[in-house]
Amino acid sequence: MSSFLSCHSSVHPGARVTRRRMIQAGAVGLLGLGVNHLSAFRSLAAPAAKAKNVIYIFLSGGLAQHETFDMKPDAPQEIRGEFRPVATKSDGIQICEHLPMLAQRSNLWSLVRSLTHSSNEHSNGHHVMLTGRSNLPEGFDPGKPRPGDWPSMSALATALLAPRHNLPPAVVLPDKIVHNTGRTIPGQFTGILGQRHEPWFLEMSPYHPAHYGAFPEYLFHHEKGAVADANMKFHAPELSLPEGLTLDRVMSRVGLRDEIERQSRELSGAADDGHFDRHREAAVSLLANTKVHDAFSLEKAGAKTLDRYGRNSFGWSLLMARRLIESGVSLVQVNLGNNETWDTHQSAFPNLKNWLLPPLDRAVSALLDDLQESCQLGETLIVMGSEFGRTPKISKITASALPGRDHWGACQTVMLAGGGVRGGMVIGSSDSIGAYPDSDPQKPENLAATIYEALGLPRSITWQDTTGRPHFLYNADAIKGLA
Repeated sequence: MSSFLSCHSSVHPGARVTRRRMIQAGAVGLLGLGVNHLSAFRSLAAPAAKAKNVIYIFLSGGLAQHETFDMKPDAPQEIRGEFRPVATKSDGIQICEHLPMLAQRSNLWSLVRSLTHSSNEHSNGHHVMLTGRSNLPEGFDPGKPRPGDWPSMSALATALLAPRHNLPPAVVLPDKIVHNTGRTIPGQFTGILGQRHEPWFLEMSPYHPAHYGAFPEYLFHHEKGAVADANMKFHAPELSLPEGLTLDRVMSRVGLRDEIERQSRELSGAADDGHFDRHREAAVSLLANTKVHDAFSLEKAGAKTLDRYGRNSFGWSLLMARRLIESGVSLVQVNLGNNETWDTHQSAFPNLKNWLLPPLDRAVSALLDDLQESCQLGETLIVMGSEFGRTPKISKITASALPGRDHWGACQTVMLAGGGVRGGMVIGSSDSIGAYPDSDPQKPENLAATIYEALGLPRSITWQDTTGRPHFLYNADAIKGLA
């Protein structure tokens, strides 16, 4: 096996695969996992990381800071909007009235109200906030991912973190971010890092070009209600053996030779590099890991847990993220709302009030409660943000549309919790209309550094692109004042 991309040149001892484990991995085709799942495993060796994790909640479309965490009640009507602020559990901090559950848990989270970058276009903003790089790469194409893109934070975590319990270091769920035209948004993938370090995309949530929100309870269209198609379902991966097989039987060498040879021929097209055996081995480890089985089984969560998180894709996704972290995955990126759900150009106030904020409020609150009660919140950093904020001034995109706000990269609010973050704090501030940082501006590079520190990655670490050129992982300091 070749060395991994980092400041170290030696292979981590945990990367060695015994002959027995390789034979076990050869049986992966019997496990009920498709090639699409196999090709996602990237179990590479890396420096030993601290026992810390990250859940990055990404709200594709652009979260409106004025309608959530940075309200401006004293501004003119065309700035402040329709919602009212409410007091939180923390003195001096107010948030939107439609986030009552998070308001009661403000002792667990803090806000950065001064994150800024220069991109007002969706694809650009996604690339910036998912890679932690403000500058777009040469030849960047907003219409599609390119090999020259910067690698996403989840891809870098995949390359640089040692797998725990032989699980992928990074998982993205419940879907890739896809625009309603069908184009896949850049910034989510490996780019110049190389495809072998692609994070595991666990695609479970149904994509529909005219549907938004938290399927199925809070499904909506930007201008009207939406009804779920009969075939729309939240698909968790099936980690099970075919009928009549047991794990011991699969793991046995006896009688497997012919089956392994047949599988090798069938799967050879998916083996794009020498790391494929480790991908198969990781698949076997998933099958044998009862915690991972439970993570993928909504039925085992229990009615009370499902009710606390919400019986919708927001709740299911965060519940699954919490269980994957507990099972040994280091970084879980959770895309809450496909098709740029949070792009509130029109009908912003009814859509946020009725369809977006309620499931978000419930699911994130349940996640905080679970991690706190299990004493894991201190080891798990939660980050929630978007590709950008929204414009200070309310506007209409057409004469008939209800009002909303346009794209605005110059200022957004990011919520952070756990991972050593002290609750009940506000870092930085925006000006009187929420347009630009007024104090302590933070860049996407600062947020990325905060995530990398929480994962235990040292500042000296480097990664190599596909040409062998080294790059420093850190491009700024972590956000100060959170601890």
